[in-house]
Amino acid sequence: MSKSENKEKNKEKNKEKDTRYFIEIDLASLKLTRCGYEQRENLNKGRQSDPKTHRLFLTLGQYNKFVDRCSSELSTILDK
Repeated sequence: MSKSENKEKNKEKNKEKDTRYFIEIDLASLKLTRCGYEQRENLNKGRQSDPKTHRLFLTLGQYNKFVDRCSSELSTILDK
């Protein structure tokens, strides 16, 4: 493997490592408003920016199982 290929592979590993998976719940209705993922640096250090919404973080495995089991129901709020 060349140095450039190795660098690219390491970038992908870091990207995956810094990805955070979550669901967002509207606190008034207790309905899911978003099922998605973001890079850690884009998440405002875990602070909730909207007091009417709660963000619940999941592991990658939990996220994948949840999406697999509920994909048709989540189609309108699922990040692609």
